[in-house]
Amino acid sequence: MQESIKIPTERIAVLVGTKGSTKRMIEKKSECKLTVDSTEGDVLIEGESLAVFTTKQVIKAIARGFNPNIALKLLKEDYVLEILNIRDYAGTSKNKEERLRSRVIGTEGKAKQTIEYKTNSYISVYGKTVAIIADSERIVIARFAVNKLLQGAQHGHTYRWIEDQLEQLRSEPLDI
Repeated sequence: MQESIKIPTERIAVLVGTKGSTKRMIEKKSECKLTVDSTEGDVLIEGESLAVFTTKQVIKAIARGFNPNIALKLLKEDYVLEILNIRDYAGTSKNKEERLRSRVIGTEGKAKQTIEYKTNSYISVYGKTVAIIADSERIVIARFAVNKLLQGAQHGHTYRWIEDQLEQLRSEPLDI
């Protein structure tokens, strides 16, 4: 199966890596072949259908600003990538878009780090998007927390909500 994805040209160097090392690492771990057109930003993925799907998620994560080592976590079965578009909350206003981006990042990156730490997730704010990588249980909490910040909720209330959700997650008995 073949799948094509377009990534920003400034992220191609990150995808390829020094002397092609990152590209080779992704190919080896995903068992897919990658063909990168560095002038257009097109990436062709060839392999088995499930491998192509997960590799596409890895490349999408790298395109959205993640370090390749973090993006490779998506090859694990329980990790998921979520992408939120800041424009959905800001409309066409550039000022509002910048303000919302700043709300998610926080002063000196504190808001982003706090959500990442509490939900055991990875967050990347790149361009007009906020991308989140986490396991399938915690991605819901991380996405909702970022969503609350983008909708204007106070940071303290958002952190408290995360704590409540995690406590609820811990107290639920496992279905075995």
